[in-house]
Amino acid sequence: MVAVSSMNQISPANERVYRQSNLLGEWKGSWTASGQAVSFKVVNIRGAAATVEYTHNGRTERGIGQVNGSTIDFGAVTLGTKNGKNAVLLFSAGGGKATAMLEKQAPPASESNLLGSWAGYSGENGMSANYRVLAVNGKEAQVSVTANGITRQGTGIVYKNTIMFEQTQISTDDGKSGKVIYQYGNKSYMVPVDKLPKIA
Repeated sequence: MVAVSSMNQISPANERVYRQSNLLGEWKGSWTASGQAVSFKVVNIRGAAATVEYTHNGRTERGIGQVNGSTIDFGAVTLGTKNGKNAVLLFSAGGGKATAMLEKQAPPASESNLLGSWAGYSGENGMSANYRVLAVNGKEAQVSVTANGITRQGTGIVYKNTIMFEQTQISTDDGKSGKVIYQYGNKSYMVPVDKLPKIA
């Protein structure tokens, strides 16, 4: 088994309280007063830092934003969302203030056969697996993993046909069946999984 290092970008405590994974993704909208287009992309969140891209007036600024609960501050702007679908972007600098309403954009279609919901049970070790791959973007994947009744969400690392996230990994050869490996202490448990059909 590949050793899985802890890639805990979003702490489980912050996820429970603030749902910080709701902030991840690309947001687009327009300034309320001027109607000019504006977008804000949250590439990833690692602790109190977020990699972001802020596009306004035809130019893009990239850098690290400060995560504070369910908001991200980047320069003169603050992004906040409660439901992960709609967000407010506030601008405040030099006495000037502006507000923009943004909507989360659907992730681009990916050819990754890991995308989707996976579930299974192992009679050998009594473990069940529920692993959702929400989006795959190059070497990173947005995942939601439920183990022992605890759900964790965040960014996993993609390597070929495998995604590694915290103490778990999922792999598939055909995009229909695969396996999930959980690491607990110095023991690992394998659970065979099948991709669940998409619900229309």
